[in-house]
Amino acid sequence: MIKNTLKSLTVAAMLAGSAMAAAAQDYTLRATANSNENDEDYDGLVVFKNYVEAASNGAIAVELFIGTQLCGNGAECLQGVADGTIDIFVSTSGGASGIFPYVQVLDLPYLMADDRIAEHVLSGDFTRKMRDMALEDSGDSIRLMTIGNTGGWRNFANTKRRIAEPSDMEGLKIRTVVADLPQELVKALGAAPTPIPWPELFTSFQTGVVEGSKNGITDIMGMKFPDAGLKYVTLDGHAYMGALWWMNNARFLEMPEDMRRVVVDGFYALQQATFASPKRKSIEAYEQFVAEGGDLYVPTPEQKEAFKDGAAPVFDWFKANVARGEEIFDALTTAVAEAEEEIGAARAADLN
Repeated sequence: MIKNTLKSLTVAAMLAGSAMAAAAQDYTLRATANSNENDEDYDGLVVFKNYVEAASNGAIAVELFIGTQLCGNGAECLQGVADGTIDIFVSTSGGASGIFPYVQVLDLPYLMADDRIAEHVLSGDFTRKMRDMALEDSGDSIRLMTIGNTGGWRNFANTKRRIAEPSDMEGLKIRTVVADLPQELVKALGAAPTPIPWPELFTSFQTGVVEGSKNGITDIMGMKFPDAGLKYVTLDGHAYMGALWWMNNARFLEMPEDMRRVVVDGFYALQQATFASPKRKSIEAYEQFVAEGGDLYVPTPEQKEAFKDGAAPVFDWFKANVARGEEIFDALTTAVAEAEEEIGAARAADLN
């Protein structure tokens, strides 16, 4: 259990942090993302760095490490956050699921209907609930600061045919990550989940090892998957591509309240930047996909409901098999219901 293995490291990090705070008033935050400068994570970090350094009047400096300079994968990077060698790290739900399995709730399909609902949910008490759970399970060493976006929405894409209904998925070999939940989703819809490392996906499309994937359009075009034969994208929007931003809790708490407020507001600015970035980048990506001969299909409301019905067994699987799964599932569905009610009322008011 990470709570036990990291406890001694956390105490050491807190003591070291206290000594540093006593020696100097200034703070340097080391932030890393295992991505590149074309990614929404980088956009968010640039906004965070600019805001925090300006709002703190130079008292806080933010150093950015993009790629694998500090750590190579989610588990390694989160260990770095826990022991204080890394102050800030961004992960996908898959990248953090080995330590916090319940973050996979973000991958559950068809729960959030659109950007407005998703952004409302991720800006409220649901994220605070997940923060409390992560702090508890990490022995108060890893703090979830915010949840943004990295790539828009996951959609089904493939090399073989248009997918308009769940029956069109039958037999297709769909690339997934190693995590159980996406594999359960693909199986529920009648396809064959095939775990493939991300760097191998282009070649796997070319050779037919896999015939489809579940990605955002900016990832599809950024990796030039159409050149490998991927020609069909169905905008079913089955999952919002959440990005979880983690921080060493001792590092955060050692700061005086005014500096903590700057950091919190910096993460708000970061979140808003990552909400916006995929919207802008996806326009050109979709246009390029169609211009190169790609088939872009938008399911009807009835077809989308059929996808949701087909995926329903995944909810029961998640609650029964993922540690604290039912707890976080209830928190998410409650937050979604509240968001739908509030946003629905706002829309109705704006229409009059």
